[in-house]
Amino acid sequence: MNESVGGTLNLVALREFPLIQRGDDLAQIIKKSLGQNGITLQDGDILVIAQKIISKAEGRQIALDSVQPREGAQELAQLTGKDPRLVELILQESSQVLRYRPGLIVVEHRLGFVCANAGIDRSNVSQEEVSGGESVLLLPENPDLSAGKIRSLLEEAFGVRLGVLVIDSHGRAWRNGTVGISIGLSGLPGVVDLRGEPDLFDYQLKVTEIAAADELGAGASLLMGQADEGRPVVHVRGFPYALREASFTELPRDRERDLFR
Repeated sequence: MNESVGGTLNLVALREFPLIQRGDDLAQIIKKSLGQNGITLQDGDILVIAQKIISKAEGRQIALDSVQPREGAQELAQLTGKDPRLVELILQESSQVLRYRPGLIVVEHRLGFVCANAGIDRSNVSQEEVSGGESVLLLPENPDLSAGKIRSLLEEAFGVRLGVLVIDSHGRAWRNGTVGISIGLSGLPGVVDLRGEPDLFDYQLKVTEIAAADELGAGASLLMGQADEGRPVVHVRGFPYALREASFTELPRDRERDLFR
């Protein structure tokens, strides 16, 4: 644990962040926004980024009229009442359909996590950026890689060691509502293993592993909001764990240990 933190964690959402379009240089836009918000990056700082602006910059917005649903998508659309074109995209983005009911399809995403509708979103998606009528936004192709590129460019620009976390809003088994969780990261731990460490009474911890990236993602998501707030980037200072090289693969539970499947 980083003992220099002193029990203080500061999260600041960048204000007046511009709308992102296909092809935008996110690292440069974030750098400019940090300056406008009076923030100079320091060693150990973390930037938490909503996946939506990464998807937009990377051209992951798809016009539904460009999608040709196959037979399997048409069958599942009839069972769920969803647009067959959207179902086709869900299946393309997934490795397995786990559950479904009218209005909802729960899948194992090709990136390794379980989520609703493969994370494909319609909210806060401008319909003017692609031709062909209604469009939706897919998750980034490789969120770890996206995080790494942004981190590398900002580290070079500021001359400091950083972490970058990409988050999305997901539901959870047995709980109502959504929370912000990590879907990609670079330069910070996904999981912090405390097994073998003593507690306050010198009892040796046996199973404690902290999903540090998800905890941070949930906190940042509170500041980002879910509607018209327009705050997709949060600056973090005082993260209580040492930065290190890591990847998202630390976070999903192995299928054989997942009692919910």
